[in-house]
Amino acid sequence: MDSADRTARMPSRKGKGRYMVQDIAVAGAGIGGLAFATLAAREGRRVTVFDQFDAPRPIGSGLVIQPVGQMVLDVAGAGDSARALGQKIHSMLGHEATTGRRVLDVTYDRKGGPHYGLGIHRAALFDCLLTAARDTGAEIRPDHRVSARDGQRLIFANGTSDGPFELIVDAAGAASPLSPLQSRPLGYGAVWGTVPWPDTRLPTDRLSQRYRAADRMIGALPIGRLPDDQQPLAAIFWSLPADGHDAWRAAPLDHWKAEATALWPDFAPFLETVTEHDVMTMARYTHGTLRTPVSEGLAHIGDAAHRASPQLGQGANMALLDAYALWSALDRHPLDEALRAYVLARRWHVWTYQVFSAVFTPQYQSDSRFLPKLRDHILFPVSRIPPVPGILSRLVRGTLLPPLGSLHPRQP
Repeated sequence: MDSADRTARMPSRKGKGRYMVQDIAVAGAGIGGLAFATLAAREGRRVTVFDQFDAPRPIGSGLVIQPVGQMVLDVAGAGDSARALGQKIHSMLGHEATTGRRVLDVTYDRKGGPHYGLGIHRAALFDCLLTAARDTGAEIRPDHRVSARDGQRLIFANGTSDGPFELIVDAAGAASPLSPLQSRPLGYGAVWGTVPWPDTRLPTDRLSQRYRAADRMIGALPIGRLPDDQQPLAAIFWSLPADGHDAWRAAPLDHWKAEATALWPDFAPFLETVTEHDVMTMARYTHGTLRTPVSEGLAHIGDAAHRASPQLGQGANMALLDAYALWSALDRHPLDEALRAYVLARRWHVWTYQVFSAVFTPQYQSDSRFLPKLRDHILFPVSRIPPVPGILSRLVRGTLLPPLGSLHPRQP
């Protein structure tokens, strides 16, 4: 492990646990919510997770869990099961479609090194975390859509309420009714789908992408398999303007397939099982960060606290790190101090990755004609000059800065 990654190790918790917030509500059974619930419940706290669906279930296709996010899964007891279902990703490679020029080339580690991303289906990761949460004694209450907060009570869409709780953790995602975050809509989103991994020459340990300038981006991500199924899967995506989904659905599916295949012939086998538009789901993105993701008795984590495009593959990673930081802070300090410590622990790491996301995203998803040229002819050549490749590796691994900063509760 290199020196940068040593600074990113999770802090020791030996001898902690003196400060016990005993009754915690978690709004949302997503990745961050379930991870926090698992970590908190394993120490005897009463943790109740309220989820909007009649039975807890994930939303979305595939994602990548970066090395520091995998550390959190390990602490939560879900790391081994996630790795058994997911697929190791050792590199990301992208080419410009019309010129064939290589414009993205990032490797997680030198050959034989220990670092890799974990490509995994959201449903598989959800199953691992849900099992871990239940095993530690967290209570999962489905069919409880949170609509508001009244002090330390949660109000649900059906008019009922529950509480009071000593702490409410808002893990309800980008649409959280508890979060005051006003994020900026991004100009591009993407349609995503899950398909069987086909007979293809593309490697199963790499995220492969093709771009036409910045207004077309195509990708194929190996994501392992689902529980109780041995079929290897891929998450595929195609970028669209945020307002372009209706037009995409209105056009014959074969027209899209023909365009995608013309830009990237190796993508054709991935499209064979896409027989209708509904196989692909539209995702729209926003960008924004809460300056202070806490208030009295309330902490926001994941997309309820900060939102960005998935260009750096850090969304789930950030939610896991938020969950770990909040849990660690609660274990070290009384509640008010713990909330301040959580803010400080995550502030600079989140801010740095938000800045990089804001800079990189328009180079790959926008209508700009200048930025792709800058990317292809200046930025990519510079990215091959040492020490820049190592910096980019730490960027995608999540260790460019210590992900937990300081857990000392100085005044934010």
